Amino acid sequence: MSRFASGKHSFGFCDLTGFRYNTKDLVPEIVNQRPTGFLVGRDVVDKDQPQLQLGKVKVDDPKAIRNPRPDRSLEESRELFAFDPVGGGVTAFGSVTVGLDIESKSGTVTVVTT
Repeated sequence: MSRFASGKHSFGFCDLTGFRYNTKDLVPEIVNQRPTGFLVGRDVVDKDQPQLQLGKVKVDDPKAIRNPRPDRSLEESRELFAFDPVGGGVTAFGSVTVGLDIESKSGTVTVVTT
């Protein structure tokens, strides 16, 4: 059986760019998880993009729960909560925001249109 030479000093050309490389630096190009038959340089090889293989892997990510049983025993679980940090005193939802008053001042603005 014949063997190939080691090719320590041999070179080949990249099928993608046409640049000269050592033959040990040429690797097969993989597209869509299959080799294309091209030999490309290690610095220009593109990794196979997993985003292009949508639909090959079945993804099942259900959001709903069958026969949910929420906690109905606590009165607190049925209340509405709100966070309103601007203002002072007690809000309509019952939260206390004393000490979080905001003051602002603005100067004059002149608008000229021609």
